[in-house]
Amino acid sequence: MTDADGRPPATYAAAGVDIAAGDRAVDRIGPLVAATRRPEVLGGLGGFGGLFALDTARYRQPVLVASTDGVGTKAEVARSAGRYGTLGVDLVAMCVDDLVCVGAEPLFLLDYISTGAVDPDRMAELVAGVAEGCRAVGAALLGGEMAEHAGLLAPDEFDLVGFAVGVVERDAVLGSARVTPGDVLVGLHSPGLRANGYTLARHVLFERAGLALGDPAWPGAAVTVADELLRPSVLYTPGVRAALGAADVHAAAHITGGGFSGNIPRVLPEGCRAVVERGTWEVPAVFGEIRRLGAVADEEMVRVFNCGLGMVLAVGAGSEAAALAALRGTGLTAGVVGRVEPGPRGVELTGPPLWGAGG
Repeated sequence: MTDADGRPPATYAAAGVDIAAGDRAVDRIGPLVAATRRPEVLGGLGGFGGLFALDTARYRQPVLVASTDGVGTKAEVARSAGRYGTLGVDLVAMCVDDLVCVGAEPLFLLDYISTGAVDPDRMAELVAGVAEGCRAVGAALLGGEMAEHAGLLAPDEFDLVGFAVGVVERDAVLGSARVTPGDVLVGLHSPGLRANGYTLARHVLFERAGLALGDPAWPGAAVTVADELLRPSVLYTPGVRAALGAADVHAAAHITGGGFSGNIPRVLPEGCRAVVERGTWEVPAVFGEIRRLGAVADEEMVRVFNCGLGMVLAVGAGSEAAALAALRGTGLTAGVVGRVEPGPRGVELTGPPLWGAGG
């Protein structure tokens, strides 16, 4: 059979969508998904919807919490470097570390990958990272979707996003209603950018400074630009949940897009301000390098990046030692970085500059 111009029959594969490659990718992903299984998961991969039987007997007044996010333009760094293994951990962190900000236990996550052409190896590497992150936080990878967008994306282009659900007791929900003047701010350290601010970071490092992925991340660095930018996000959920059981935690702010000023006020009531004391934590070198090479203003740095604090907890005065012990017991590094005071709702940075003169 040919068309009116004598050409062979049109096929989905010839148009740019390879169903067979998608099937091979799903075959590779199946064992990864199975490794994250929780007892509440019903059935397996391949259904039209993931089934999760919430054990309501465990809770008095369960409240479901949902969050969705992606890895943003960090995906472009991974594509350029040909390294995809850590992005899935970033995805879990972006989604699940939002859930824990209201005190929720993560239950399950679904991922969505859109790409110009399905490469089974690349898909398996991406999902392996998601599965690794899910196992670390105790969430099931309940399902997902791969979409081949030929003509819209180049063959090696992709985007990775996720959707997570957790559960919390109604009377245990964290947030601004619990925060009061006198609360202590505990900062959870971040060794890198996590998955935020990459559009500015890429602009400064690659377009303005002309660095290559294989160059040292900063003068004298033992790691390359690619190593630093693909550093996986810290997963804060296990540590925060441990702190919830050991200390009087009132609220948690995930420092993602928007930095300090965009995220900490989300957990403050009217009449309270957060005073964050610069110099109480070490700012990783990558932030100073972005600032230096791009001549980025300090106000812009703390509005875009986490600058070394990936999450901030507000805990009751006198409870900070118990919170720190619990966090450190799960392998996180943390410290007291400020306090909550009466005043206009917002964030005030005090103390010495985050960077010294010329830094």
